Amino acid sequence: MNLLEIRKFCEEKLLELGADSFWYWDVGAFVFAGDETTVSVSGKQYVTSNRVIGNNDIITIDLSPQMGNIWGDYARTIIVGNGKVVEDIGLIENPEWKSGLQMEEKLHIELLRFATKETTFEELYYHMNRYIVENGFVNLDFMGNLGHSIVKTKGDRVYIEKGNMTKLADVKYFTFEPHIAFPDSKYGYKKENIYYFDENGLMEL
Repeated sequence: MNLLEIRKFCEEKLLELGADSFWYWDVGAFVFAGDETTVSVSGKQYVTSNRVIGNNDIITIDLSPQMGNIWGDYARTIIVGNGKVVEDIGLIENPEWKSGLQMEEKLHIELLRFATKETTFEELYYHMNRYIVENGFVNLDFMGNLGHSIVKTKGDRVYIEKGNMTKLADVKYFTFEPHIAFPDSKYGYKKENIYYFDENGLMEL
């Protein structure tokens, strides 16, 4: 398959499962593979390549479904080994790709450990960027941020960024989507979930 086919497959599946549109520049699935996985670009500039998936390859897929005024947001890095998707991170043969996906897992565990209702978006920004560097990675996001609130109007979004003193608990939902790589590597990794607070603390949607 090529990336255009994967994007079409994902967007058709989102519509089949109940989405009626795509909130991020009308793109339902941002798909990158191989050395494109380090690319960080606004949806306004995104063009899906017709690159064909290799027998051993790395793919990132970021989904942006919308239903009415309700948004979804979800991203994963998928590893193909010997022509098949490798479901278990521990079974990934490429050591660099395995380390990248293990680090994404660590980042989401650290979020759940660190974040409280009093934590601001800026505090999370500084803590997580420091954690990324301390573990030997770099943040690839073109804006330097790590996620955003989930809202009904694109312009109302606030980001996990410097200067944002809003508390995490002041928004209903927010995404955490670190886009990382080893320094000077041509491969990038992304994992995105939506989080919210309830009486038990921070929860993954």
